[in-house]
Amino acid sequence: MPPSVDLKGALSLLEKVMIQRKSAGFDTVAISEEGMNRLQSLPITFMRAGRPASTPVQAAAPRATITEVKSPPAQPASTPAPAPVSKPASEPAPIPQAAPQVIENPYGDLAEKTELRGRVEVIHPAGKSVREKLNNLFRIAKRCDVCRGMGTLRDQLVFAAGNPEADIMYIGEAPGFEEEEQKKPFVGPAGQKLDQILKAMGLQREDVYISNILKYRPKIGDGRFQEKSERKPTPDELAASVKFVRSEIEVIRPKVIVVLGGTAAEGLLDMSGSVTSLRGRFYELDGIPVSVTYHPRHLLRVESEPDKEQARQEKRKVWEDALALMEKLGMPISEKQRGFFSK
Repeated sequence: MPPSVDLKGALSLLEKVMIQRKSAGFDTVAISEEGMNRLQSLPITFMRAGRPASTPVQAAAPRATITEVKSPPAQPASTPAPAPVSKPASEPAPIPQAAPQVIENPYGDLAEKTELRGRVEVIHPAGKSVREKLNNLFRIAKRCDVCRGMGTLRDQLVFAAGNPEADIMYIGEAPGFEEEEQKKPFVGPAGQKLDQILKAMGLQREDVYISNILKYRPKIGDGRFQEKSERKPTPDELAASVKFVRSEIEVIRPKVIVVLGGTAAEGLLDMSGSVTSLRGRFYELDGIPVSVTYHPRHLLRVESEPDKEQARQEKRKVWEDALALMEKLGMPISEKQRGFFSK
């Protein structure tokens, strides 16, 4: 660690990160290779700080080696048996949550307070209007020391898009190449497929709010030659960023949340399992009904397969989920819409 580095400030930041991880129920902190090297050099730095400049310092081996240990996979929450796809449960299935606990606010004037709900931190951003609160939350996400300190995420923040006053909030897992380029979620091929689903429902992108759990694109290697290659976010990466989308939910308070894909369901609802086993019913998060459906990327994948009937059946499932959502909100449904896949 260079002598010019503010050692006290660096240690204070490390302490805050560890406290936040501990309060969120995690026993480990993800550390990049560069961060590991700096930590292991701390004994030499301390010795230099306590000796005159003329005193030679011998390299000392670190007393302990810090290693990254991945947290065990989340256990599936106990939920009622799946209801038939064509008849989603009328009552939301509650997700077990601990009572909120107010914790120290590390965000200064950008937030009014922050609290723990189970293992997740929920930020209450400052502001008089919804847009002002979201703008402050954007600033907090852009300064996310935990996200940047992991060393596995790229630098471009991709926050959200759409109508902050919307009744429906769509949540995916992470931005991709196109999203990183345009700094908006769901603008690539999967986003175009989502637009088609919305159009069939009688909606436009401007009628809904669209976000991702992870606000930064997952890095492959050092990211220099990644181009359009993508990878699935890790549980630790989702855990580091889920506080932002939970805080968005608190600000927007949509009438219904739609989770796109199994990875997003695991990150937001802390539930593991295939989309097939999770869809067909409504859950409840912070008092808001939540449905799980296939990610539009899944439809693109099955459409490219030679089995056209399978692709038709998968698209039918997504449309059944869309109809259940429309019924939940009391939206008008025409006979044409109900009969899209009747033949």
